[in-house]
Amino acid sequence: MSRTQWLIQAKKADFNAIGAAFGISPVTARLIRNRDVVGMDAVYQYLNGTVEDLYEPMLLPDMGRCLEVLQRKIEEKKRIRIVGDYDIDGICSTYLLYRALTRAGAMADYEIPDRIRDGYGINESIIRAAAADGIDTILTCDNGIAALDQARLAGELGMTMLVTDHHDIRKDEEGNDLLPQAAAVVNPKRQDSRYPYPEICGAMVAYKLVLGLYRIFGIPEKEWLDMMEFAAIATVGDVMKLQDENRIVVKEGLRRIGCTRNLGLRKLIEKNNLDPDRITAYQIGFVIGPCLNASGRLETAKLALSMLLSEDEAEAESMADHLKELNDVRKDMTAKGVEEASSLVESSFADDWVLVVYLPDCHESLAGIVAGRLRERYHKPSIVLTPGEEAVKGSGRSIEGYHMFQALTEADDLLLKYGGHPMAAGLSLPEENIEAFRRRLNERARQTMTEKDFVEKIWIDVAMPFEYISEPFIRELALLEPFGQGNERPQFAQRRLKVRSARVAGKNRNVVMLSLASESGCVMEARWFGDGDGFMEEMGSRRLMDVIYYPEINEYNGRRSIQIIIRQYRFSESP
Repeated sequence: MSRTQWLIQAKKADFNAIGAAFGISPVTARLIRNRDVVGMDAVYQYLNGTVEDLYEPMLLPDMGRCLEVLQRKIEEKKRIRIVGDYDIDGICSTYLLYRALTRAGAMADYEIPDRIRDGYGINESIIRAAAADGIDTILTCDNGIAALDQARLAGELGMTMLVTDHHDIRKDEEGNDLLPQAAAVVNPKRQDSRYPYPEICGAMVAYKLVLGLYRIFGIPEKEWLDMMEFAAIATVGDVMKLQDENRIVVKEGLRRIGCTRNLGLRKLIEKNNLDPDRITAYQIGFVIGPCLNASGRLETAKLALSMLLSEDEAEAESMADHLKELNDVRKDMTAKGVEEASSLVESSFADDWVLVVYLPDCHESLAGIVAGRLRERYHKPSIVLTPGEEAVKGSGRSIEGYHMFQALTEADDLLLKYGGHPMAAGLSLPEENIEAFRRRLNERARQTMTEKDFVEKIWIDVAMPFEYISEPFIRELALLEPFGQGNERPQFAQRRLKVRSARVAGKNRNVVMLSLASESGCVMEARWFGDGDGFMEEMGSRRLMDVIYYPEINEYNGRRSIQIIIRQYRFSESP
């Protein structure tokens, strides 16, 4: 298991002044500053931002050109094919564009690459199939920025290509963007972009295009607002930072999900026993999103898209059922893969600094999830390899201090293909190169890293005694929602708590219910979620602990009480 170091945030601001200006406590002002929200205007938008504060679509590079082409093609009744991607962002992007184009009167259809057969993004076979089908214009979403050869081929075959994407852009030797030869390339990451906040997902780019299209064709803006939940779902599912306009879209989108008119989404919420009026970013990230992603992982992403497009109740219900079943299968397969990978690490690679694990029986679409779980468990860069048709394929997840893509470039003689960025990567290699690949990565890591790199830093917002927790304060914390990447749930800490009682609960014995007392005698009920029996074994006879926690209001049988949820803990010996 990983080692941790607890650290307290120490970002400076006049918390009393911020609190007075916005009617919040100085503690809440500190929490907002800890999320890198600086200045009164930024704090105002963080707390009060609305749809009116979203950025103008025309600030995106080539947006005007893209809309001009689409308007002409729609009016000329040319056939348009949307090419999306098989993950949640690609599914939502494709849904938004297909709904909007057909609403504007376009002759449109869509294609989504098969994860295993096609791999990521538009490829030559998809281009040639479009030409054979008499398609005039290809419109990509959540992919296409790296499709230089494919765009050239589309042009040679007489088709117009429009690219909408959000991924990083490769550079030439002079550092200039390498853009596909398309009629328009809409991407907020372009060097010539004037877009104020480039860290948006593919569905957000698509959503901005939809607004531009609706303006041209005189479609009421209310219809655009009614689609906002799909930009929100994609933003959370694609793990974008919940900052700036992402925060506004997710906050507003979550509110709108409760009254969504989308039959498929309603059925999926129902099948997962979620309250539609209280959908959280966590439920999108860990319940709804995985169901949509499961279709692309284990079957075809077109299943999820068909469910979202369905207007037949029985059909939508059947597809929602199937998606939930697929996700349940995916969870079982993932658990098996994590268990097998962890066993291999413990028995054979415990001393490795970079974990490279080959799982012959693991589905290749799960490699990234399993790698992420290994990274969480051991706080080491982790690469999981699975068998492919022609070679071994792999997916990696990294830690701060280890640039995974750079590491792969230093082992490229052992690889067939690779790509990625500092924190994640994908690759393929011959099976006979696995051992050499593992050795190379570990040798290089030991030359460039130290033991300190493998100590996970846990950041605490405020060291706060239980005496300061109240219902009004907990309600005030809701102003910071939605929580997620870049806007994490606040973490508080208290030391030297006495364990008055502890017992394991839950069907799977995965909840520990505790009663804790501070040194001043303040008593607090607490919950910890995880391996209950393991917790009790670790505690043994010790009765003093430090905790990182967040507070919440517990409602049970008509009674309301304050309790804390323990996020991290450590036991200490009694004096």
